Amino acid sequence: MGSGGTVSGAAVRPLRCRLRLGASGRIEVISPFDAVTQAQLRGIRPRGQWNGRQRCWEFPLEAAEALRRTLADRFPVEPELAQWLGWLQQPLPPLPPHRQLVAAAALAEPLADGRCLFAHQRAAARWLLARRGALLADAMGLGKTLSALAAARAMVRLADCRVVVLAPVGLHDHWRSEALALGLRLEIHSWARLPESLPPAGTVLIADEAHYAQNLQTARSRGLLRLARHPRLRAVWLLTGTPMKNGRPAQLYPLLAAFDHPLTRDQRAFEELFCQGHWCERRGRRIWQANGASNLGELQRLTRPLLLHRRKQDCLDLPPKHRLLQPVELDAGQARGFEHQLQRRVADYRRRAERGEVRRDAEVLAVLTALRRIGSDYKLPAARSLVRRLLEQRQAVVVFTAFVSTARLLQADLGGGALLTGAVPVSERQRLVERFQAGATPLLIATYGTGGLGFTLHRARHVLLIERPWTPGDAEQAEDRCHRIGMGGSLTSHWLQLGVADQLVDGLIASKAERIALTLQRGEAQLRRRRLTAMVREVLREW
Repeated sequence: MGSGGTVSGAAVRPLRCRLRLGASGRIEVISPFDAVTQAQLRGIRPRGQWNGRQRCWEFPLEAAEALRRTLADRFPVEPELAQWLGWLQQPLPPLPPHRQLVAAAALAEPLADGRCLFAHQRAAARWLLARRGALLADAMGLGKTLSALAAARAMVRLADCRVVVLAPVGLHDHWRSEALALGLRLEIHSWARLPESLPPAGTVLIADEAHYAQNLQTARSRGLLRLARHPRLRAVWLLTGTPMKNGRPAQLYPLLAAFDHPLTRDQRAFEELFCQGHWCERRGRRIWQANGASNLGELQRLTRPLLLHRRKQDCLDLPPKHRLLQPVELDAGQARGFEHQLQRRVADYRRRAERGEVRRDAEVLAVLTALRRIGSDYKLPAARSLVRRLLEQRQAVVVFTAFVSTARLLQADLGGGALLTGAVPVSERQRLVERFQAGATPLLIATYGTGGLGFTLHRARHVLLIERPWTPGDAEQAEDRCHRIGMGGSLTSHWLQLGVADQLVDGLIASKAERIALTLQRGEAQLRRRRLTAMVREVLREW
């Protein structure tokens, strides 16, 4: 170290004491280590938490006055936080009583386009208006968009609120269309570009596909929490048909935190009770693990007041949905080729694992993905044969696959059909869907990530899942693009299954679906759980 306080030519800047607004809407206390200050911070109520990643203390906004009294003038407040604290000193006027809000919603009146809300939609709007923060988790296809907008209209009429919607880009036109039917003006943002702040006049924040914010480590989860904690927020309503896509309570935690559910005020306690949280050793490091599921009946009981989940059969008299598991049989030559490719992939995995080139857990999942891709190729003849037979019967068919290459090959083999993948511009996707819905083409082939979100495909009488995604929520989303209000007949969902990779994923979907049902619908039951990586390793050992 040379003179002037430099290390290798770079100046060492002392850590400046200050209070600032954090990325998730909490107060961050920045300070070099000082035993007296640390002791003072531990005594602040409401309690704060040490954030090791950011190297700072985090406190809820409610602790602002206690922090000011304790830290006095030693910690200057940054301008953005000062503005939030100023708003806290000038709260918005109280909202009208619930009965007045419900009356202003005019739930029984026809919409501008002649439609009327269903009974379950009117009930959902009344339920939302009774809560400043809530999670509407109705099954896909029950019209959560209209329910939320009908409730928001009452807030606009009686409290002069702005309505801010967070939604995937592909759903923006749908939200604008539904808002037009209710005479509402929206400010819409994508999950990729969340706003930094909200209008100061008061805002109703609606987060569609809220499962996009199921991981606290992502920028969009922190961005949602920041908006949900804004001092000028009137209400935050989260919409998702899959609040636990993987069946893990840890995924529900950020959504509950967005409306300050009491369970989320102690994250460690939540994870210990519901996520099997525990310390474990990994590569010589002690890490906190919280990916399990436990006490689901208790979680369901405690979240029920602020989480509304209803199934289609509870609300609508829809035609039935049937699932058919269709094993794919290969001829002798195909079977040898399939087995040869699988053996090559497994042998390559073993060589790499023995040389220590890859993390075992990561490589196991990579091998499983490769096996599924190989299986997808070998299922193409069966998929082509089934789709052709259905088209000859003049049936409308939607096909879903996880792989773009499979979708393109199937379209080429069938000589047509609409192709809906991530490569299709957003502006073009709705046009393809409308052509299918109008009968201009009887076949639509889509990837899960593009076609499985937000579109209405209820003209289809058959949906074919060439392989299933990892999570039951995504499989259900894909099927329910077709099984929804307005369908003219029953829906048959065909699941092609070939080899051990499909069997593992389908078994995993059933296990995760059971966890989700326990949390959202039923009481506690005994779950038999096994980690996917352990299941794959067992298969590889027996190969």
